[in-house]
Amino acid sequence: MAQSGRAIVIGGGIGGLAAAAALHHRGWDVTVLERAGSLEPVGAAISLAPNALRALDVLGIGEEIRDLAAWQGDGGLRTPGGRWLSRSSAEAAAARFGGPLVLLPRATLVERLAALLPPGAVRTGAVAALADPGDGRRPARVTTGHDESEAELVVGADGINSRVRGALFPAHPGPVYAGFTTWRVLIPVPGVAFASHETWGRGRIWGTHPVKDGRVYAYAAARTPAGGRAPDDEKAELLRRFGDWHEPVPAVLAAARPEDVLRRDVHHLATPLPAHHLGRVALLGDAAHAMPPTLGQGGNQAIEDAVVLAHHSGDLAAYTAARLPRTTAIARQAVKVARLNMAGNPVAVAVRDTVIAALSKAGPGLFLRGFDGIADWRPPYAAGEATKR
Repeated sequence: MAQSGRAIVIGGGIGGLAAAAALHHRGWDVTVLERAGSLEPVGAAISLAPNALRALDVLGIGEEIRDLAAWQGDGGLRTPGGRWLSRSSAEAAAARFGGPLVLLPRATLVERLAALLPPGAVRTGAVAALADPGDGRRPARVTTGHDESEAELVVGADGINSRVRGALFPAHPGPVYAGFTTWRVLIPVPGVAFASHETWGRGRIWGTHPVKDGRVYAYAAARTPAGGRAPDDEKAELLRRFGDWHEPVPAVLAAARPEDVLRRDVHHLATPLPAHHLGRVALLGDAAHAMPPTLGQGGNQAIEDAVVLAHHSGDLAAYTAARLPRTTAIARQAVKVARLNMAGNPVAVAVRDTVIAALSKAGPGLFLRGFDGIADWRPPYAAGEATKR
């Protein structure tokens, strides 16, 4: 397969834009086809761990993103009544993994990634379909309406319900419901001081974190049947489920408007794909390995995918070999964490909280070990090598 030429990226989310930027840096002529009418991201904020920040270093924007983001880590885990089960330290996490864990609005990251591409590289309102994955002798073909384009490389970055994945692997069962739904807000909450925290209840969790621009990012999750919606509005639903939890949860809910609340059921690929490529087509991000958000690694893994794909753009089998085992292991770990923090049985919850508190007293660093092998990942090439072919 060619190591440069024309590349078409289907999907203009974080993973797709990162892949386009990485390929562009490696000499590819890149076009991004985004189905939506704009690049406005779905979601509120994103947490970036040191592994993703190192990948962004390769693209030349790692330091800029660190400057725009708020460090995470000072805070910890609480019960709904406010008792601290464990405390965490941003400095300890940065020392262990060689860099900070940060938080910033998704829109900011999308804007910075898009700015790495040449003018005209992104086409919005383009509904693309894979017509032919190609092979070693012929290019792949992509259709958009009545138009058809050929490319030496096609990247399927079209999300959890990926049409590209369905075309490549029609026998794969696709995404399944993870058993819980999520809510997110990114809003100003004037006059409220708090420590970052995640709070675990019975079949429910809540997290509150400051953003560097002065707003507050809060998220919640609860075990619910798939496809559910509030009988009135989602703010009212959050008040019913979390209104009596410790501060600052009530203050955040008081500041939120119904239209500020984003709700989404969580789906994931419970069955790993047989490969992350076929022919001249590679999959990345949720299209390749959608996982529950319980490790905060979904977007991080998509950014990793992007720089690894650019590195192996001439050998997609090597891309699969580099990414499939890692993302499968991380996805399975995210499922295990979801079972733990979304536990609903009262006895199981009591045991969970007791064990967490005991482990925290024995050694706060024990909880950081869960990210060993994840947050300490390093890209296969450095920023200075980004334009090598």
